[in-house]
Amino acid sequence: MTDISRRKLIVGGLAAVAGVSGLGVAARLAQKYGLLPPDHGGLYGPGEVLNYASYRLLTRDSMAREFSRSQISERPLANEVAPLGDQFGRLKAGGFADWRLDVDGMVARPSSFSIAQLKSYPSRSQITEVACEEGWSYIAEWHGVPLSYVLDSVGIHSNARYVVYFSIQPDWWDSIDMGDALHPQTFLTYGMNGDDLPVGSGGPLRLRVPRQLGYKSVKFITRLTVTDDLKKFGKGLGSASPETGYAWYAGI
Repeated sequence: MTDISRRKLIVGGLAAVAGVSGLGVAARLAQKYGLLPPDHGGLYGPGEVLNYASYRLLTRDSMAREFSRSQISERPLANEVAPLGDQFGRLKAGGFADWRLDVDGMVARPSSFSIAQLKSYPSRSQITEVACEEGWSYIAEWHGVPLSYVLDSVGIHSNARYVVYFSIQPDWWDSIDMGDALHPQTFLTYGMNGDDLPVGSGGPLRLRVPRQLGYKSVKFITRLTVTDDLKKFGKGLGSASPETGYAWYAGI
């Protein structure tokens, strides 16, 4: 049986079980195949399981839609951001020359990268949409280094399952599984629309995960931790978002 046939069989079984016997049974089937999101508990947990498992089985290699330059939004929306503190102010005053992205956890070579180092690596561009769960969206051209390149350079362990990423914003962090971490459209982004990434859009460094809703593309990234267990972080739900009512997996 081919991989795609196997995936269709599993997701078909999940959907059928969910419809006939309830989401709880579907969740147990998803668990058997290692398709449980970290926020699978609670009232909405079984639904999150079915959503995550379906996306992962049927859209594992899919690409987010890319647009033409003529479709770039004239005024990309920048969310209001609370003051980022004195440390951010000092880094900004220095042109972010001292900004560092630390990479640790299940890697062979824990490392620290400057923005200049990241810019020296093979770069990519994409014109993709930021889609917010609140209903607004915009299209921009994003420039950066694929996250997969940085992960390859530090040597992730074979049993690693997730990448946790942290913002300079207090208590703001998120995570993605290796399917999204190694996806060619997942960027460590330092440029936007032909210029440096503006602070209002997450500069100097933002993770872009275009196959998921906008809140997964966390701004002001300072650290990546590679892990096999998200229960070690926060309340064990995979990110700060589920702790405030959002889903961990936010596939579009």
